Amino acid sequence: MRRTKEDAEQTRLKIIAAALALFSKNGYSHTTLAMIADEAGFSRGPIYWHFKNKDELYQAVIEFSQKPLEQLVEQSRALAEQPLVAFEHFIGEWFRLLLEDRWYRQSFEILLNKTEFTEQIADTLKRERKLTRDIVQLLQQLMEAAGPLADSATGDPYARALFVYSSLMGITHSWLFSPRLFSLKAQQQAFTDQLLTAFRQA
Repeated sequence: MRRTKEDAEQTRLKIIAAALALFSKNGYSHTTLAMIADEAGFSRGPIYWHFKNKDELYQAVIEFSQKPLEQLVEQSRALAEQPLVAFEHFIGEWFRLLLEDRWYRQSFEILLNKTEFTEQIADTLKRERKLTRDIVQLLQQLMEAAGPLADSATGDPYARALFVYSSLMGITHSWLFSPRLFSLKAQQQAFTDQLLTAFRQA
């Protein structure tokens, strides 16, 4: 019985991996379950055994591939007593995951560049918006723990948290949309240093 459960989980992961690859390449609307089955090396039967429809599979794909980001939020929150350490950890891991974790990278490719936001993926959008709020809340918490900047015009922790989050998403989107625009690996430290200014006193 245990072996059967392991086989079922391996099949599920193969389906998710195939869907990730095709959603990131073709987009949600232009990827069919038949294409995913062919990519995974199965008939459509195993897909329907694990998922009701393409919408449920899409939600599972995004949820699975963004687990590292959810874990990163929790790791950084656990370091909140050392806000600068937590902030550096969050920024460094964000870039490392983009560079080294293909599934994680593909999840951003799908969400930012390859998905038409329709009613069919409302549950996924709701989940992503909550994750966004969690990230901004974490960054704000770290900003508040780090203390206000000397410049009161830029001292609002929420505004700085929004700036950092928007900067990370902008870098991510730009790199995925046009990889030849810059080398993320080469620019990673420069981006990190610029974002760290939010923590540095004047």
